[in-house]
Amino acid sequence: MSITELQQPSIQLVIDSSTTTISKTPRINRNLSYTTSKKSLSSILARLHAGYFRISISLGSQALLWKMLRQTSNHDHSNSTSDMPSPLLNVLHILPSTVFPLLWCLSLLILISLSLIYILRCFYHFRLVKAELLHHVGVNYLFAPWTSWLLLLQSIPIFIAPKTVPYLTLWWVFSIPIIVLDVKIFGQWFTTEKRFLSLVANPTSQISVLGNLVGARAAAQMGWNESAICMFTLGMVHYLVLFVTLYQRLSGGDSLPALLRPVFFLFFAVPSMASLAWSSISGSFDTRSRMLFFLSLFLFASLVSRPTLFKKSMRKFNIAWWAYSFPLTMLALASAEYAQEVKGHAAAALMLIISGLSLLVFIGLVLFTVLNVPKLLRENDPILSFAKDPMA
Repeated sequence: MSITELQQPSIQLVIDSSTTTISKTPRINRNLSYTTSKKSLSSILARLHAGYFRISISLGSQALLWKMLRQTSNHDHSNSTSDMPSPLLNVLHILPSTVFPLLWCLSLLILISLSLIYILRCFYHFRLVKAELLHHVGVNYLFAPWTSWLLLLQSIPIFIAPKTVPYLTLWWVFSIPIIVLDVKIFGQWFTTEKRFLSLVANPTSQISVLGNLVGARAAAQMGWNESAICMFTLGMVHYLVLFVTLYQRLSGGDSLPALLRPVFFLFFAVPSMASLAWSSISGSFDTRSRMLFFLSLFLFASLVSRPTLFKKSMRKFNIAWWAYSFPLTMLALASAEYAQEVKGHAAAALMLIISGLSLLVFIGLVLFTVLNVPKLLRENDPILSFAKDPMA
Protein backbone atom coordinates (compact mmCIF):
# COMPACT_ATOMS: atom_id res chain seq x y z
CA MET A 1 0.00 0.00 0.00
CA SER A 2 1.36 3.39 -1.01
CA ILE A 3 1.80 6.42 1.17
CA THR A 4 -0.74 8.37 -0.89
CA GLU A 5 -3.45 5.80 -0.23
CA LEU A 6 -2.83 5.97 3.50
CA GLN A 7 -3.10 9.77 3.66
CA GLN A 8 -6.33 10.26 1.73
CA PRO A 9 -8.76 8.52 4.14
CA SER A 10 -7.25 10.29 7.10
CA ILE A 11 -7.77 13.65 5.44
CA GLN A 12 -11.40 12.85 4.71
CA LEU A 13 -12.01 11.77 8.30
CA VAL A 14 -10.66 15.02 9.65
CA ILE A 15 -12.87 17.03 7.34
CA ASP A 16 -15.98 15.07 8.29
CA SER A 17 -15.28 15.39 12.01
CA SER A 18 -14.77 19.12 11.87
CA THR A 19 -17.87 19.64 9.79
CA THR A 20 -19.98 17.68 12.24
CA THR A 21 -18.60 19.64 15.17
CA ILE A 22 -19.22 22.99 13.55
CA SER A 23 -22.79 22.25 12.55
CA LYS A 24 -24.03 20.51 15.70
CA THR A 25 -22.28 22.24 18.60
CA PRO A 26 -24.07 25.62 18.42
CA ARG A 27 -27.49 23.95 18.44
CA ILE A 28 -26.55 21.84 21.47
CA ASN A 29 -25.24 24.91 23.30
CA ARG A 30 -28.41 26.87 22.58
CA ASN A 31 -30.62 24.08 23.84
CA LEU A 32 -28.48 23.63 26.93
CA SER A 33 -28.53 27.37 27.67
CA TYR A 34 -32.33 27.53 27.32
CA THR A 35 -32.81 24.49 29.55
CA THR A 36 -30.44 25.88 32.18
CA SER A 37 -32.15 29.28 32.29
CA LYS A 38 -35.55 27.62 32.53
CA LYS A 39 -34.40 25.46 35.43
CA SER A 40 -32.82 28.50 37.09
CA LEU A 41 -36.08 30.49 36.94
CA SER A 42 -38.07 27.54 38.21
CA SER A 43 -35.59 27.08 41.04
CA ILE A 44 -35.94 30.74 42.09
CA LEU A 45 -39.73 30.52 42.12
CA ALA A 46 -39.61 27.30 44.10
CA ARG A 47 -37.27 28.62 46.78
CA LEU A 48 -38.49 32.21 47.27
CA HIS A 49 -41.10 31.80 50.00
CA ALA A 50 -43.03 34.48 51.91
CA GLY A 51 -40.28 34.67 54.53
CA TYR A 52 -38.27 36.86 52.15
CA PHE A 53 -40.75 39.66 52.80
CA ARG A 54 -38.84 40.21 56.05
CA ILE A 55 -36.65 42.46 53.89
CA SER A 56 -39.56 44.60 52.69
CA ILE A 57 -40.97 44.96 56.23
CA SER A 58 -37.55 46.13 57.42
CA LEU A 59 -37.23 48.65 54.60
CA GLY A 60 -40.77 49.94 55.10
CA SER A 61 -40.34 50.40 58.84
CA GLN A 62 -36.98 52.10 58.33
CA ALA A 63 -38.57 54.52 55.84
CA LEU A 64 -41.31 55.27 58.39
CA LEU A 65 -38.66 55.96 61.06
CA TRP A 66 -36.82 58.42 58.80
CA LYS A 67 -40.09 60.16 57.97
CA MET A 68 -40.95 60.54 61.65
CA LEU A 69 -37.48 61.86 62.52
CA ARG A 70 -37.61 64.39 59.67
CA GLN A 71 -41.06 65.56 60.76
CA THR A 72 -39.82 65.91 64.34
CA SER A 73 -36.84 67.91 63.14
CA ASN A 74 -38.94 70.25 60.99
CA HIS A 75 -41.54 70.74 63.73
CA ASP A 76 -38.98 71.53 66.42
CA HIS A 77 -37.02 73.79 64.08
CA SER A 78 -40.13 75.87 63.33
CA ASN A 79 -41.28 75.90 66.96
CA SER A 80 -39.09 78.31 68.90
CA THR A 81 -40.71 77.33 72.23
CA SER A 82 -39.92 73.63 71.82
CA ASP A 83 -38.96 71.79 75.00
CA MET A 84 -36.90 69.25 73.08
CA PRO A 85 -33.27 69.18 74.32
CA SER A 86 -30.85 71.04 72.07
CA PRO A 87 -28.50 68.04 71.49
CA LEU A 88 -31.44 66.15 70.04
CA LEU A 89 -32.31 69.08 67.79
CA ASN A 90 -28.72 69.27 66.54
CA VAL A 91 -28.69 65.57 65.69
CA LEU A 92 -32.04 65.68 63.91
CA HIS A 93 -31.06 68.74 61.86
CA ILE A 94 -28.04 67.00 60.33
CA LEU A 95 -30.17 64.19 58.86
CA PRO A 96 -29.91 64.40 55.05
CA SER A 97 -33.23 65.37 53.52
CA THR A 98 -32.69 63.19 50.42
CA VAL A 99 -32.21 59.91 52.31
CA PHE A 100 -35.89 59.43 53.13
CA PRO A 101 -37.34 59.65 49.56
CA LEU A 102 -34.50 57.49 48.21
CA LEU A 103 -35.07 54.89 50.92
CA TRP A 104 -38.81 54.91 50.28
CA CYS A 105 -38.31 54.43 46.52
CA LEU A 106 -35.87 51.58 47.17
CA SER A 107 -38.39 49.98 49.52
CA LEU A 108 -41.11 50.28 46.90
CA LEU A 109 -38.91 48.77 44.18
CA ILE A 110 -37.91 45.77 46.29
CA LEU A 111 -41.47 45.18 47.49
CA ILE A 112 -42.81 45.27 43.92
CA SER A 113 -40.09 42.85 42.80
CA LEU A 114 -40.77 40.40 45.62
CA SER A 115 -44.52 40.64 45.04
CA LEU A 116 -44.23 39.91 41.32
CA ILE A 117 -41.95 36.94 41.92
CA TYR A 118 -44.30 35.54 44.55
CA ILE A 119 -47.28 35.96 42.22
CA LEU A 120 -45.41 33.86 39.64
CA ARG A 121 -44.73 31.32 42.39
CA CYS A 122 -48.47 31.14 43.02
CA PHE A 123 -49.08 30.33 39.35
CA TYR A 124 -46.25 27.87 38.72
CA HIS A 125 -45.78 26.33 42.19
CA PHE A 126 -49.18 26.57 43.82
CA ARG A 127 -48.49 23.30 45.62
CA LEU A 128 -45.63 24.98 47.51
CA VAL A 129 -47.78 28.01 48.34
CA LYS A 130 -50.47 25.69 49.68
CA ALA A 131 -47.83 23.94 51.79
CA GLU A 132 -46.89 27.34 53.29
CA LEU A 133 -50.53 28.03 54.05
CA LEU A 134 -50.81 24.72 55.91
CA HIS A 135 -47.55 25.07 57.81
CA HIS A 136 -47.64 26.43 61.37
CA VAL A 137 -44.59 28.66 60.68
CA GLY A 138 -44.90 29.47 56.99
CA VAL A 139 -48.53 30.64 57.21
CA ASN A 140 -47.58 33.54 59.47
CA TYR A 141 -45.31 35.05 56.83
CA LEU A 142 -48.26 35.35 54.44
CA PHE A 143 -49.15 38.45 56.51
CA ALA A 144 -45.75 39.99 55.69
CA PRO A 145 -46.47 41.28 52.12
CA TRP A 146 -49.63 43.15 53.22
CA THR A 147 -47.93 44.51 56.32
CA SER A 148 -45.10 45.78 54.12
CA TRP A 149 -47.52 47.59 51.82
CA LEU A 150 -49.30 49.21 54.77
CA LEU A 151 -45.96 50.42 56.19
CA LEU A 152 -45.04 51.95 52.84
CA LEU A 153 -48.48 53.56 52.64
CA GLN A 154 -47.96 55.23 56.02
CA SER A 155 -44.46 56.42 55.13
CA ILE A 156 -45.40 57.70 51.67
CA PRO A 157 -43.56 61.01 51.05
CA ILE A 158 -45.96 63.44 49.33
CA PHE A 159 -47.89 61.65 46.63
CA ILE A 160 -50.97 60.51 48.56
CA ALA A 161 -52.15 62.14 51.77
CA PRO A 162 -54.37 60.43 54.35
CA LYS A 163 -58.13 61.04 54.18
CA THR A 164 -58.06 60.91 50.38
CA VAL A 165 -59.76 58.40 48.08
CA PRO A 166 -56.52 56.82 46.76
CA TYR A 167 -55.21 56.34 50.31
CA LEU A 168 -58.53 54.86 51.42
CA THR A 169 -58.66 52.53 48.41
CA LEU A 170 -55.13 51.26 49.01
CA TRP A 171 -55.88 50.73 52.69
CA TRP A 172 -58.80 48.47 51.82
CA VAL A 173 -56.76 46.58 49.22
CA PHE A 174 -53.99 45.84 51.74
CA SER A 175 -56.20 45.30 54.81
CA ILE A 176 -58.80 42.89 53.44
CA PRO A 177 -56.27 40.03 52.97
CA ILE A 178 -55.16 40.53 56.58
CA ILE A 179 -58.77 40.20 57.80
CA VAL A 180 -59.23 37.07 55.66
CA LEU A 181 -56.08 35.51 57.12
CA ASP A 182 -57.28 36.52 60.60
CA VAL A 183 -60.48 34.57 60.11
CA LYS A 184 -58.52 31.53 58.98
CA ILE A 185 -55.74 31.51 61.58
CA PHE A 186 -57.46 32.95 64.64
CA GLY A 187 -60.54 30.83 63.92
CA GLN A 188 -58.43 27.67 63.76
CA TRP A 189 -56.87 28.43 67.12
CA PHE A 190 -60.12 27.74 68.95
CA THR A 191 -62.13 25.56 66.54
CA THR A 192 -59.76 23.02 64.96
CA GLU A 193 -58.26 20.27 67.09
CA LYS A 194 -55.08 19.96 65.05
CA ARG A 195 -54.60 23.73 65.08
CA PHE A 196 -55.11 24.59 68.74
CA LEU A 197 -52.91 27.50 69.77
CA SER A 198 -51.18 25.33 72.38
CA LEU A 199 -49.99 23.05 69.56
CA VAL A 200 -49.00 25.56 66.86
CA ALA A 201 -47.89 28.60 68.86
CA ASN A 202 -44.41 29.87 68.03
CA PRO A 203 -42.77 33.33 67.94
CA THR A 204 -43.59 33.79 64.24
CA SER A 205 -47.31 33.71 65.16
CA GLN A 206 -46.85 37.31 66.31
CA ILE A 207 -46.48 38.43 62.67
CA SER A 208 -50.23 37.93 62.29
CA VAL A 209 -50.84 40.30 65.21
CA LEU A 210 -48.36 42.80 63.78
CA GLY A 211 -50.35 43.08 60.55
CA ASN A 212 -53.51 44.03 62.46
CA LEU A 213 -51.72 46.74 64.44
CA VAL A 214 -50.09 48.28 61.37
CA GLY A 215 -53.49 48.35 59.67
CA ALA A 216 -55.04 49.94 62.77
CA ARG A 217 -52.49 52.75 62.76
CA ALA A 218 -53.07 53.43 59.06
CA ALA A 219 -56.85 53.56 59.63
CA ALA A 220 -56.45 55.95 62.57
CA GLN A 221 -54.38 58.31 60.42
CA MET A 222 -57.31 58.50 57.99
CA GLY A 223 -59.66 59.35 60.84
CA TRP A 224 -61.39 55.96 60.65
CA ASN A 225 -61.32 55.36 64.41
CA GLU A 226 -63.96 52.62 64.34
CA SER A 227 -61.99 50.56 61.81
CA ALA A 228 -58.79 51.29 63.71
CA ILE A 229 -60.29 50.15 67.02
CA CYS A 230 -61.65 47.01 65.32
CA MET A 231 -58.25 45.94 63.96
CA PHE A 232 -56.50 46.99 67.16
CA THR A 233 -58.90 44.86 69.22
CA LEU A 234 -58.43 41.82 66.98
CA GLY A 235 -54.67 42.15 67.23
CA MET A 236 -54.35 42.83 70.95
CA VAL A 237 -56.81 40.20 72.19
CA HIS A 238 -55.04 37.49 70.27
CA TYR A 239 -51.65 38.92 71.23
CA LEU A 240 -52.49 38.62 74.94
CA VAL A 241 -53.51 34.98 74.51
CA LEU A 242 -50.49 34.28 72.34
CA PHE A 243 -48.10 36.06 74.69
CA VAL A 244 -49.31 34.07 77.70
CA THR A 245 -49.05 30.82 75.73
CA LEU A 246 -45.50 31.53 74.58
CA TYR A 247 -44.48 32.93 77.97
CA GLN A 248 -45.59 29.76 79.74
CA ARG A 249 -44.35 27.19 77.26
CA LEU A 250 -41.76 29.03 75.15
CA SER A 251 -42.66 26.55 72.44
CA GLY A 252 -40.55 28.38 69.86
CA GLY A 253 -37.42 26.87 71.38
CA ASP A 254 -38.69 23.39 70.40
CA SER A 255 -40.76 23.95 67.26
CA LEU A 256 -38.32 26.31 65.54
CA PRO A 257 -34.93 25.39 64.09
CA ALA A 258 -31.90 27.23 65.45
CA LEU A 259 -31.57 29.30 62.26
CA LEU A 260 -34.96 30.92 62.89
CA ARG A 261 -34.25 32.09 66.42
CA PRO A 262 -33.89 35.76 65.37
CA VAL A 263 -37.71 35.83 65.20
CA PHE A 264 -37.67 35.94 69.02
CA PHE A 265 -37.19 39.70 68.51
CA LEU A 266 -40.88 39.79 67.55
CA PHE A 267 -41.63 39.61 71.26
CA PHE A 268 -40.95 43.33 71.61
CA ALA A 269 -41.97 44.34 68.07
CA VAL A 270 -45.68 43.80 68.77
CA PRO A 271 -45.99 45.95 71.94
CA SER A 272 -43.91 48.66 70.22
CA MET A 273 -46.30 48.72 67.26
CA ALA A 274 -49.28 48.54 69.61
CA SER A 275 -48.10 51.67 71.43
CA LEU A 276 -47.87 53.50 68.09
CA ALA A 277 -51.30 52.28 66.99
CA TRP A 278 -52.99 53.31 70.21
CA SER A 279 -51.21 56.68 70.09
CA SER A 280 -52.75 57.30 66.67
CA ILE A 281 -56.20 56.21 67.86
CA SER A 282 -56.19 58.26 71.07
CA GLY A 283 -54.39 61.27 69.59
CA SER A 284 -51.52 61.27 72.10
CA PHE A 285 -48.87 59.00 73.56
CA ASP A 286 -50.90 58.50 76.71
CA THR A 287 -50.53 56.15 79.67
CA ARG A 288 -51.63 53.05 77.74
CA SER A 289 -49.13 53.74 74.98
CA ARG A 290 -46.36 54.25 77.54
CA MET A 291 -47.22 51.00 79.29
CA LEU A 292 -46.87 49.11 76.02
CA PHE A 293 -43.62 50.94 75.26
CA PHE A 294 -42.14 50.03 78.65
CA LEU A 295 -43.17 46.40 78.11
CA SER A 296 -41.33 46.36 74.79
CA LEU A 297 -38.23 47.84 76.46
CA PHE A 298 -38.30 45.11 79.12
CA LEU A 299 -38.65 42.34 76.53
CA PHE A 300 -35.85 43.87 74.45
CA ALA A 301 -33.54 43.96 77.49
CA SER A 302 -34.47 40.35 78.32
CA LEU A 303 -33.46 39.15 74.86
CA VAL A 304 -30.22 41.09 74.38
CA SER A 305 -29.02 39.93 77.80
CA ARG A 306 -29.06 36.33 76.48
CA PRO A 307 -26.82 36.35 73.40
CA THR A 308 -26.18 32.59 73.59
CA LEU A 309 -29.77 32.05 72.46
CA PHE A 310 -28.79 33.37 69.01
CA LYS A 311 -25.31 31.84 68.82
CA LYS A 312 -26.23 28.99 66.46
CA SER A 313 -28.26 31.23 64.16
CA MET A 314 -25.31 33.61 63.65
CA ARG A 315 -22.80 31.04 62.36
CA LYS A 316 -23.85 31.43 58.71
CA PHE A 317 -25.78 34.20 56.99
CA ASN A 318 -29.45 33.47 56.50
CA ILE A 319 -32.44 35.52 55.40
CA ALA A 320 -33.80 35.05 58.94
CA TRP A 321 -31.24 37.64 60.11
CA TRP A 322 -33.59 40.32 58.79
CA ALA A 323 -35.85 39.50 61.74
CA TYR A 324 -33.46 41.59 63.85
CA SER A 325 -34.13 44.77 61.90
CA PHE A 326 -37.82 45.67 61.88
CA PRO A 327 -38.47 44.92 65.60
CA LEU A 328 -35.62 47.30 66.47
CA THR A 329 -37.00 49.90 64.06
CA MET A 330 -40.47 49.68 65.58
CA LEU A 331 -38.98 50.07 69.03
CA ALA A 332 -37.14 53.15 67.73
CA LEU A 333 -40.43 54.52 66.34
CA ALA A 334 -42.10 54.07 69.72
CA SER A 335 -39.14 55.71 71.48
CA ALA A 336 -39.39 58.69 69.10
CA GLU A 337 -43.07 59.17 69.96
CA TYR A 338 -42.24 58.81 73.64
CA ALA A 339 -39.48 61.44 73.38
CA GLN A 340 -41.86 63.86 71.68
CA GLU A 341 -44.42 63.42 74.45
CA VAL A 342 -42.13 63.43 77.48
CA LYS A 343 -39.59 66.00 76.20
CA GLY A 344 -36.78 65.13 78.59
CA HIS A 345 -33.08 64.45 78.26
CA ALA A 346 -33.41 60.80 79.26
CA ALA A 347 -36.18 60.15 76.71
CA ALA A 348 -34.22 61.96 73.98
CA ALA A 349 -31.07 59.97 74.74
CA LEU A 350 -33.05 56.73 74.68
CA MET A 351 -34.49 57.63 71.30
CA LEU A 352 -31.05 58.42 69.86
CA ILE A 353 -29.52 55.20 71.18
CA ILE A 354 -32.29 52.92 69.89
CA SER A 355 -32.58 54.76 66.55
CA GLY A 356 -28.81 54.59 66.07
CA LEU A 357 -28.79 50.87 66.90
CA SER A 358 -31.64 50.29 64.47
CA LEU A 359 -29.77 52.11 61.71
CA LEU A 360 -26.53 50.21 62.34
CA VAL A 361 -28.30 46.84 62.27
CA PHE A 362 -30.15 47.83 59.10
CA ILE A 363 -26.95 48.92 57.29
CA GLY A 364 -25.16 45.78 58.47
CA LEU A 365 -27.92 43.54 57.12
CA VAL A 366 -27.90 45.34 53.78
CA LEU A 367 -24.14 44.78 53.47
CA PHE A 368 -24.36 41.13 54.50
CA THR A 369 -27.19 40.56 52.03
CA VAL A 370 -25.31 42.16 49.14
CA LEU A 371 -22.18 40.13 49.93
CA ASN A 372 -24.17 36.88 50.17
CA VAL A 373 -26.53 37.22 47.22
CA PRO A 374 -25.62 33.76 45.81
CA LYS A 375 -26.54 32.19 49.17
CA LEU A 376 -29.95 33.82 49.52
CA LEU A 377 -32.04 31.15 47.78
CA ARG A 378 -30.76 28.19 49.74
CA GLU A 379 -31.86 24.62 49.25
CA ASN A 380 -31.62 23.95 52.99
CA ASP A 381 -33.76 26.92 53.99
CA PRO A 382 -35.20 26.35 57.48
CA ILE A 383 -38.75 26.89 56.22
CA LEU A 384 -38.42 24.91 53.00
CA SER A 385 -36.67 22.11 54.87
CA PHE A 386 -39.86 21.34 56.80
CA ALA A 387 -41.65 18.36 55.39
CA LYS A 388 -45.44 18.22 55.39
CA ASP A 389 -46.69 19.83 58.55
CA PRO A 390 -47.52 17.02 60.97
CA MET A 391 -50.34 19.16 62.38
CA ALA A 392 -52.09 19.58 59.02
